Amino acid sequence: MRRFAIVIAALVLCACSRVSQTAEGGRVNSWTTPHVLRYSNAADVSTLNPMFSQDVTLGYMSSLTAAFLIKWDAHNLPYGELATAVPMRANGGVSADGLTITYHLRKGLRWSDGAPLNADDVVWTYHAIMNPANNAVSRTGWDDIVRVDEPDKNTVIFHLRKPYSPFIVTFFSSAGANPSVLPKHLLAQYPNINKVAFNALPVGAGPFMYKEWDRAQKIVMVPNPYYFRGQPKLKEIDFLIVPNRDTVFAQLAAHELDMWAHVGGAYYARMNELTGYTALRRPTYQWGHIDFNLAHPALADPVVRHAIELATDRKTIIDKIGRGVGVLQEGIAPKTAPYYDPNLPLVPFDIAQANRLLDADGWVRGPDGIRSKNGVKLNLNFAAITGLVNVDNMIELLRSWWKQIGVGIEVHHYPTPMFFGTYQDGGILYTGKWDVTLFNWVDDPIGDFSFIYACDQIPPNGQNVLHWCNPKANAAMHALFSHYDQAQRNADDKILFEQLAADRPQFTLSGTEEIYIYNKDLKNFHPNDVTPFDGALAWDI
Repeated sequence: MRRFAIVIAALVLCACSRVSQTAEGGRVNSWTTPHVLRYSNAADVSTLNPMFSQDVTLGYMSSLTAAFLIKWDAHNLPYGELATAVPMRANGGVSADGLTITYHLRKGLRWSDGAPLNADDVVWTYHAIMNPANNAVSRTGWDDIVRVDEPDKNTVIFHLRKPYSPFIVTFFSSAGANPSVLPKHLLAQYPNINKVAFNALPVGAGPFMYKEWDRAQKIVMVPNPYYFRGQPKLKEIDFLIVPNRDTVFAQLAAHELDMWAHVGGAYYARMNELTGYTALRRPTYQWGHIDFNLAHPALADPVVRHAIELATDRKTIIDKIGRGVGVLQEGIAPKTAPYYDPNLPLVPFDIAQANRLLDADGWVRGPDGIRSKNGVKLNLNFAAITGLVNVDNMIELLRSWWKQIGVGIEVHHYPTPMFFGTYQDGGILYTGKWDVTLFNWVDDPIGDFSFIYACDQIPPNGQNVLHWCNPKANAAMHALFSHYDQAQRNADDKILFEQLAADRPQFTLSGTEEIYIYNKDLKNFHPNDVTPFDGALAWDI
């Protein structure tokens, strides 16, 4: 890593001068390739089928390529994509008792291979999600469907055993990188689709289609000739797989990239080193967090979890690691969300109080300074993603603070596909091969958190990697399902937030401000807070 950093420094010094104010076609930059967008976000993917992964990187590409019934506009509001409208009580799409959801599909839809797309595909995909032989990341909500009717090729009716208000996000919506509708004509022949070639180059129905996945190098997307809204202005989008953030910055400086999404604050502060780019900084529904594996004895004790939170200086992390980018907040809801609770008190940075709590709870320091109790030692396995320098710097700060309270850490790094891999594939996060970890979650637009906190979502059944099961919180999350009114859902979330604050299975490091650095020639880029690539049809460069 040290040797590579020297190469990066050289690139930054020499690669920032080739800019023309009178480039061909009215473009600012002579190095712009007309109608070709090259972007990265310092990450990689393990699959291109969102049934098997819900990480943000894939979510962005799925917005471009996959088949969704619902997408989200510039104001974070849902609109009909393959569906003619968003089902609501007002338009008859949701029955009065909340037990029937009706989707009307547009006529004449086609997959990117030219085959017809209709209700057959929607119904088949539902059954594929529920097929226990398929390693779907989560079946929350889907398992409340008791029957699916297809009265005609353009109508699908879901009959539920109980109301499920998050259907608007969960059932084939681009928010949260949920499962997309899949082509029955290509996949129905398989007993399961876990390892089929399709997952490496899916056929979809978005404005773009996959052309190539050169593993560890790039993913190429080109216009889908059958997209029902017409052809995008861009002729190609290249996602460059660059797992190291310093390398991404160097490639921006060398004009080998047109966009970096998910820019760290340290790099935002270095914008003046780049020419030909602009930066967009905006709030988002993401939040960074420290997670505890409650299935492990050292972290089953809530006093230990609270002490670690007290021993974490989140303001310093924002200022020093994020270079001032980020929102100091308590809780998991962004301040711009309708379900945000402003009344949660901020936990202070207090090393002395953390030590007092551990002393009173019987955790005794050993000769090496690490505390133990009943044979359990507070020497924690910290799992991290490879190549994130700012995360590594943050971990060293955490190590210095936690050492002062008698907590040690051993850091283990994993590439992104291994870290986020499925339970069945031995993914580190879902198989619980860690004590402490950190990454970002993306909240949904309505405040459903059951997929990461509900008692029935502990892997391999879902994404509750914390192994947290709180009866009050669980009841509130399930009550939210029956509440189709946002004000009622806000009250449910308030109970969840209070229980999270009491139990502390994790704590928020910061609310995220999304930063994009992009080529000044990129036009019509107006990302929303939840699905920033849903508007790509209008982009051009």
